[in-house]
Amino acid sequence: MRRKKIFRRILISFFLLDLAAIGFFIFYHIEKNIPDEIKIVVDREESFSFNIPLMADIETEDIGVISVNNTKIPSNRIKIDFNEPFTISSSQTGEYNIKLKLFGLFNYKSISLDVIDQVELIPCGIPIGISVETDGILVLGNTEITGADGLNYEPAYNKLKTGDYIISVNNKRITKKEQLIDEIQKSQGNEIRLTIRRNGEILTTSITPVKTVSGKYQIGTWIRDDTQGIGTLTFISTDGHFGALGHGITDIDTGRLIEVGNGSIYDAQIISIVKGKEGEPGEIIGMIRQNEKNRIGDITDNTPQGIFGDINHKYKLNEDFKPLKIGLKQEIKTGKAYIRCMVDGTLQDYEINIQKIDISNSNQSKGLVIKITDERLLNLTGGIVQGMSGSPIIQNNKIIGAVTHVFIQDSTKGYGTFIENMVNKLE
Repeated sequence: MRRKKIFRRILISFFLLDLAAIGFFIFYHIEKNIPDEIKIVVDREESFSFNIPLMADIETEDIGVISVNNTKIPSNRIKIDFNEPFTISSSQTGEYNIKLKLFGLFNYKSISLDVIDQVELIPCGIPIGISVETDGILVLGNTEITGADGLNYEPAYNKLKTGDYIISVNNKRITKKEQLIDEIQKSQGNEIRLTIRRNGEILTTSITPVKTVSGKYQIGTWIRDDTQGIGTLTFISTDGHFGALGHGITDIDTGRLIEVGNGSIYDAQIISIVKGKEGEPGEIIGMIRQNEKNRIGDITDNTPQGIFGDINHKYKLNEDFKPLKIGLKQEIKTGKAYIRCMVDGTLQDYEINIQKIDISNSNQSKGLVIKITDERLLNLTGGIVQGMSGSPIIQNNKIIGAVTHVFIQDSTKGYGTFIENMVNKLE
């Protein structure tokens, strides 16, 4: 009898574990397939197909503005079957909140509905040189130094951290690492007061420089105040702004997004291409034409979705560049598409295959999985290489995204971000 009870408990435990696993799988599947944000164009019916066996209520306070399946939402609520295709439209621009209620009984999640005017962008695909100055002096890390007395010191230990930005010394604003070095020498070993920015918070700390064997004073900190690189210009908006890269500029040592003080993008000349191969991503090697004549624009924002800024009013694209409408997430289909880039010195559209679309917000820079299928590009680069980040992705004559990353083990494949993610930041 006792063995039967134990056996019954084991069966019940396995049954409950199975139920929990099924519940987790259903929850994960829903989260991956129903986005937290939906963007649609005003007065245009947008179609959706989630193929999830889920009945839900859509609630909104904006009665009569939003329509589902051509039916305006009455009394704040309308039932919808997520296992069947449906449409959403809105007669007004703005941001709306849609609440999903499972079985009409309890709240499941909220979806942000962003209704926008039709957006047109000029897809570019041209190589650019990027030059940025950090907003303060970036701390890369601390190290021990040997003093003039032969002893080892670490004056910045527990006072400066990797990722800090030093913005002033003794209340004197600094923007260049040479200024910081100069102030340290002037201290003659006396305590200096540093103002730093750490994760957006302003802090102060005091450090006593140490005199080294060479006679110079140091605080034992690795620092950086600028960075440069090659990337691709994704688009120019019709009102004179730009977006590029599709991902943010991160510091090579800290891996963190750089807080930009000043920065510009310039024309770049491709000198050579290192082809990608298994385990070794390729690279575009170029020369930045860093002068006023070749300045394309100024960087105002460095975000996880790319770099953005204002176009130099003197910079003009030739007549080959035409604006295209943007394609929203729900319009993108797996299958044939194109990326636009200029790796051979001429602007070309190269055929790719969109293999996977992830409309969730789990990783906005990796919403698309793409594979290069165009033999011309494969022969030139071996696939996606460093420097192609930002190449616009075009499908059905709409700009739908930008290349962001390459698969290390397969350079013919990589990730892309949705263009609407970049438009969000542009706005």
